[in-house]
Amino acid sequence: MGRIACLLVGVVLGISLMLARGFLQEQSKPIQATDSVRVLLETQVVAWNAGNLDGFMQGYWNDPGLTFYSGNSIRSGFEETMARYQQTYQADGKEMGQLRFDDLRIEPIAPDTVFVRGKWHLTLSKESPEGLFTLIVKRFPHVGWKIVHDHTSKA
Repeated sequence: MGRIACLLVGVVLGISLMLARGFLQEQSKPIQATDSVRVLLETQVVAWNAGNLDGFMQGYWNDPGLTFYSGNSIRSGFEETMARYQQTYQADGKEMGQLRFDDLRIEPIAPDTVFVRGKWHLTLSKESPEGLFTLIVKRFPHVGWKIVHDHTSKA
């Protein structure tokens, strides 16, 4: 093979490897997103089950733009969402119990946005409520993945 042919093969091979590397990196982004969001949700469950509401709330976007839909009410902002959880689970006579998420479906819908569907189960001393939830989770620079919208229903 001539010198020019060898050079041409080398250039084509180099370009092919660079394109393949870029393709593989792009393909791995959705997997990284779903894994990161799964870890976020698992961390929330651990915090909840330890009675750590502040730790649980670390999974939410600490911003007035956060939305939380449940029952027939709409909460806007981190503070209002936190107050709802405190009133429901930490007021006198209330308990946090043990939380479990099941049937999680985590689907990237944009490079920095994930749609999550699942079931929640709460084991309390006198009852075991459960229901469905949908979340929109976004990745923010410097803070990572945060829930920006939560729609939770009780069965």
